[in-house]
Amino acid sequence: MLQRMLTCGLLVIALGTGARGADAPAKAAPTHPGLEKLKALAGTWVEADKDGKPTDKVVSIIKVTAGGSAVQETTFPGQPQEMVSVYHLDGSDLVMTHYCVLGNQPRMKADPKSPANQIKFTFAGGSNLDPAKDMHMHEATLTFVDADHVELSGVAWVNGKPAEDHCGGMKLVRKK
Repeated sequence: MLQRMLTCGLLVIALGTGARGADAPAKAAPTHPGLEKLKALAGTWVEADKDGKPTDKVVSIIKVTAGGSAVQETTFPGQPQEMVSVYHLDGSDLVMTHYCVLGNQPRMKADPKSPANQIKFTFAGGSNLDPAKDMHMHEATLTFVDADHVELSGVAWVNGKPAEDHCGGMKLVRKK
């Protein structure tokens, strides 16, 4: 009886292995110049001081996920204002959803006419917000200075127009 159970178990394992081997190869992750630039940012980023030197303050952790089809950025990790942005393709468009500490989720689309060293995102809708009233991130620009230095700036809107004191700019340095 034990031998029969062992034989059946080995047969199930062999069949399962054979079935996995016959699966179609995984679909390659879509590519886009902007998405590839974002993937290259994978790592930990700290705030730069006034002289551009790295501080100990971690501002952003970026990782490539979903089989290379998305980039996840966690800003202010472990802090009360922690937020997540996910970048991915929607057809041929590079898009971003920002899961904000304000409790809303603005979606932004990259401007295909952004300069080569920048990705400019503009508001393209969202959830849990009324763009005519509620404060939300409406624009974001990522400037690639070099492989280890980036600058972020954003514009929040409230009451249908740019907010005065929200979302300035940050200079970040890759943590070595």
